[in-house]
Amino acid sequence: MSIEKITQLKKWMDAAEIDWSYISDPSHIHYFTGFHSEPHERVLALFVPLNSPPFLFVPALEVEEAQKNTQDLAIIGYLDRENPWDIIVHEILKKTPQPKSFALEKNALTLDRYEALAQRLPDVTFSEDLTPLIQRMQLQKTPQEKAIMLEAGHWADVAFEIGFKMIHEGISEQEIVAEIEYQLKKQGVTSMSFDTIVLAGSNAASPHGEPGTNKIQKNELVLFDLGVIWKGYCSDATRTVSYHEPTDLQAKIHKIVLEAQIEATKAIKPGVKASAIDKIARDVISSYGYDAYFNHRLGHGIGTTVHEFPSIVEGNDLLIEEGMCFSIEPGIYIPNQVGVRIEDCIYVNKNGAENFTKTPKSLQIIN
Repeated sequence: MSIEKITQLKKWMDAAEIDWSYISDPSHIHYFTGFHSEPHERVLALFVPLNSPPFLFVPALEVEEAQKNTQDLAIIGYLDRENPWDIIVHEILKKTPQPKSFALEKNALTLDRYEALAQRLPDVTFSEDLTPLIQRMQLQKTPQEKAIMLEAGHWADVAFEIGFKMIHEGISEQEIVAEIEYQLKKQGVTSMSFDTIVLAGSNAASPHGEPGTNKIQKNELVLFDLGVIWKGYCSDATRTVSYHEPTDLQAKIHKIVLEAQIEATKAIKPGVKASAIDKIARDVISSYGYDAYFNHRLGHGIGTTVHEFPSIVEGNDLLIEEGMCFSIEPGIYIPNQVGVRIEDCIYVNKNGAENFTKTPKSLQIIN
């Protein structure tokens, strides 16, 4: 358990006159406690009272694992045959006989779970939203978090190396995905941060296309978008390579995207607006006449989840601060012809940006 993070949360609760906080997003539970689990349909929750120690509420089958991964945190388990909400309310009322107010994650808590709690605590107000506070807390990574994310970035580089070596004529996108994930698991990486994307030829013109049985052919580009979860933190990176010599159009599009990615990254420093970074990349692509084919934001935050606050996008005038981590991923996608994206996630330091991934971004030609 992070005492510092819990203390920060309690200071906010005290100022807002909140008795309890209920944290239900598994990634946020990990952020505060160090314990990560995917509970599926079961209830997993961190309850933080203002004036007494927090407790972690987990299915009985997770109690031992939770105890291993947390320190100085009470763990309360429940059996599948038991009603979790009755146990939760019993524990709450033991610590605060007449609670008045709860803060919830409004973007994470389902309506049925909110109702289950609210019906049992009819005199409690559930109006405060924890989401903006947690987003703000997660915005600037500590040196320890940065170190873990650099390790996660290293494993993304390993994944690229595995994938590039697998490219040969006739191999399918799915086969390359399978080999990447198989080799990583053999080396101790248990989870990808999202489904690995490998798209060849015109398939890459779909920004979030699904790898399939499409087989790689000579003289086409292959897009790799991938990342891992390492010690609870994510990596995310994209490279586009060429199998044998690219066509003139393929080489041109790659060069434009690379220029946009480099120029946007160079502009990152504390005090710059997020929208300004997006505009730099977009202006590069627009100057070549391809603005209609760059159809998504420039970047997203990253940390315990692969997509976090903030968005690096037009209209977001949030000022960049030291310690922020986010992606820079311009792309050009011309339907039925070509798709190129180049992405790194970066850490903002005093003077600029530091990449978590080191795989070269220039157009690699694989023969």
